[in-house]
Amino acid sequence: MNSIDTLATFFGWCTVINIGIYLLTVIALTMFRSLVYRINGKIFALREEDVARISFQYVGLYKIAITVLCFVPWVALTLMS
Repeated sequence: MNSIDTLATFFGWCTVINIGIYLLTVIALTMFRSLVYRINGKIFALREEDVARISFQYVGLYKIAITVLCFVPWVALTLMS
């Protein structure tokens, strides 16, 4: 197994694991919305609207990070091999 194949496998599994974490986060934010808002609102003294905005930003930035840091390198390495 050469190094390009090894790196492609690594980035492929990184992508799978990060997408799993992303999906669990989205499911938790969707199904337990009021609980998440209440807990985070009390911990950080935020209103529900602020928690919703911050949660939305977090999910969006995490999705971009997965794409740029895991998926795109995997595609590039797969095309190279």
